[in-house]
Amino acid sequence: MAMARTARRALTVLVALVLAGLGVYIASIVLNRNEAPVVEGCTALLNGQKESLATDQTANASLITAIAVRRGLPARAATIAIATSMQEAKLRNINYGDHAGPDSRGLFQQRTSQGWGTESQLMDPVYATNAFYDALVKVSGYETLSITDAAQRVQRSAYPEAYSQHEDLGRGFASALTGNSQGALDCTLRKPDAAGDPAAVRAALNQAYGTTPPLVVAGATVTAQADGPLAWSVAQWAVANAKGLAVTRVEVGGQAWTRDGNKGWADAQTQPGVVVIRLATGP
Repeated sequence: MAMARTARRALTVLVALVLAGLGVYIASIVLNRNEAPVVEGCTALLNGQKESLATDQTANASLITAIAVRRGLPARAATIAIATSMQEAKLRNINYGDHAGPDSRGLFQQRTSQGWGTESQLMDPVYATNAFYDALVKVSGYETLSITDAAQRVQRSAYPEAYSQHEDLGRGFASALTGNSQGALDCTLRKPDAAGDPAAVRAALNQAYGTTPPLVVAGATVTAQADGPLAWSVAQWAVANAKGLAVTRVEVGGQAWTRDGNKGWADAQTQPGVVVIRLATGP
């Protein structure tokens, strides 16, 4: 009998624990039922039209555009490059080709057999982007050619008309990321899951823009000395890379982009002549 009573008590305790745990679970659902999940992604607004990309695609578009800025190329060059990469590789650095080009690689699906470089070079987004621009600037009058014509003269695709379908997307993101459209690029993101690394931000900025603009690191803040379109280019580059670099706030030209609550761009007091990039200090 004593053993039976002990067993019943143990069972009672177990049931109570299970019910308590179930209660906590149900309470958590009730308390959070109004919190919609965050669908991450980025948009670029131009002439009232909004274009959308995934966060990884946007980061690649920002690198492609920053290299154009670094080289002193017009926004049209970045538009052509973004549209081309979108058509060829969905703006992703893929390590495989297709039946038409089995040795195609990278952001632009360039081919080793056509003299673009080695496989390892073509998988380097900086090398691949510069190789694309090296070929583009040799196209006479590319600035005034249609997207399709300019891209086709570089890529020699089997589907030359396909590039045109990405023209609006290319223009929207290129205009924002070159700094010609201010506060036009926004990203909806979840909260950072780790602290940001200022050294990583500095390295990424140097990779994209070179040693201009000068950078200053202080704690969890990276400050770039720039104004005009360059300042807005760097600022919107920071937004485009906010997910991977744990950026929480960007300040430039009387405006600030805030990640928390996905507030986007709003008027703010900022320092003249600089872009301030603030990073998460913890998850």
